[in-house]
Amino acid sequence: MVLKKTVVLSSQAPAPVGPYSQAIVSGDLVFCAGQIPLDPKSGEIVEGGIEEQTRRVLDNLGAVLAAAGSGFEHVVKVTIFLADLADFSAMNGVYSGYFASEPPARTTVQAAGLPRNVRVEMDVIARL
Repeated sequence: MVLKKTVVLSSQAPAPVGPYSQAIVSGDLVFCAGQIPLDPKSGEIVEGGIEEQTRRVLDNLGAVLAAAGSGFEHVVKVTIFLADLADFSAMNGVYSGYFASEPPARTTVQAAGLPRNVRVEMDVIARL
């Protein structure tokens, strides 16, 4: 059995800046590419600290999920990359507002050299 692959593109999230898609739907799963805290209109990193950056990342992911026909309630796995694990608590405070009940499985790692020196990047896998 060969599963089809459908490219997802949302104008409400930053356009890809390289040879990748914002998300791919295959079967009943949505695989979202990593999002950083870029404002989708200006293409600039949002001002502020980890809370503002986390909120922008999650809003970008929400826009991509919506374009795919999914949403945060269908997310099954999140991977979070933090420039500094000292930001974990503040990031988690914002994150918990997006996943209030039945939160997905999650991995959080410290990663040196995130794109454009941002503090956070996330990707998700969701069901349709």
